[in-house]
Amino acid sequence: MANPLLLPEIRAMIAEGDEQELSAFLNELHPASVAEFAEGLSVEETWELLSHADVRRQAEVFPFFTPEKQVALVEGIGRERVSRLLEAMSHDDRVDLLKQCDESTVESLLPLVAKADREDIRRLLTYSEHQAGSVMTTDYATLPPEITVQEALDRLRQQAPDKETIYYVYVIDDERHLIGFVSLRGLILAKPTALVRDVMQEEVVAVRADQDKEHVARLLAKFDFLAIPVVDEQNRIIGIVTHDDVLDVLEREATEDALHMAGVGTLHEEYLKAPFSTIWRKRAIWLSCLFVAELFTFTALAQYEDAIASIVALSLFVPLCISTGGNSGSQAATLITRAMALGQITPRMWWSVLRHELVMGLMLGITLGAIGFARAAMTPHSVLGNADRWMLAVVIGQSVAAICLWGTLVGSMLPLAFKKLGFDPGYASSPFVATFVDVTGIVIYFSIAKIWLL
Repeated sequence: MANPLLLPEIRAMIAEGDEQELSAFLNELHPASVAEFAEGLSVEETWELLSHADVRRQAEVFPFFTPEKQVALVEGIGRERVSRLLEAMSHDDRVDLLKQCDESTVESLLPLVAKADREDIRRLLTYSEHQAGSVMTTDYATLPPEITVQEALDRLRQQAPDKETIYYVYVIDDERHLIGFVSLRGLILAKPTALVRDVMQEEVVAVRADQDKEHVARLLAKFDFLAIPVVDEQNRIIGIVTHDDVLDVLEREATEDALHMAGVGTLHEEYLKAPFSTIWRKRAIWLSCLFVAELFTFTALAQYEDAIASIVALSLFVPLCISTGGNSGSQAATLITRAMALGQITPRMWWSVLRHELVMGLMLGITLGAIGFARAAMTPHSVLGNADRWMLAVVIGQSVAAICLWGTLVGSMLPLAFKKLGFDPGYASSPFVATFVDVTGIVIYFSIAKIWLL
């Protein structure tokens, strides 16, 4: 998000060509702060600002711009300057940038980088958005096992400027098989004459490039790692996934889940920057589907027209009973969806979830049913008309309990079913569950009323 506070001052410094102030602004602030304050500048103004820093600093600031701004900056400057920037950027940031560009732009930019880097970029671009390979970097530090700790530290000093992180150093054999890892702390504390193979840890937690990146995020959180290695089928290291990239993954996934739970498709732009037509379309399509589904509520009510006509008081409690099912179902769906996102349950555990929610639904139903019974029993005769107060209270209590139980079971099972069928379980949350339970809740309510009152 652009921060407008310093924009006038930044523009004034650019117009005056204040080399000292612009250089201090670029080099003394954190790259994220520089990008935030400069987000509101035009493409020309941004490049003029960046020209007061060396290319390495430019490469540090660039990834903090919004994706749209990054693409505009790349397309708005000469190829020679873009070439220097791409060479200075880390591998994963470079790939993230190219993923935002259209195919023709990518093909025009690839020849600007070295051949070895070009092949690396093409390989990283092949991974799908949900795979670990899409967020890994090939900027990692390695060591052979037979050198001393002192030699290892000397090598790391040479490797450090070009690596994403050197806190974890991966030990590989001559064929690049991953045989262990050692932390920088471990190297510093070890005797200088000790061999790397004697101080390394042989039990390595690694992932495959085609594994889901959410799984990788959970592993990093579970083991409290700063990075995790990515290996191929032969256990050869091909990259690492760092904690900062995982934070981005978790933020995006949480955003997508929240939008899906609200019945909105994924937004790829900031809320205020997204085209109005795009937001309208994403919201209108889902709301229209839910609206059409809700029309079945009218159909269900029409089937019980005679019951409503004979005991008008039944219609007074329809909102109370139906909202209970929607609320309990939405609550259960949210809990199950979140538990799946955290890896706590899977679709295979549906029977355990069903038993758990069956008991929970019964307890919640009894609690809410008792409240509904009490409220119906206190309804004045002038409102009830010809209905028997106590029999109506029994109907309301049983209906609320039954609908609450039904909503809880539906809300807990639908996310698991969606996941099993390959759909995002977030879509089976609040709006969908509430709509489904509304329609079926009408049937439950009037079926119980027929038994006791008609």
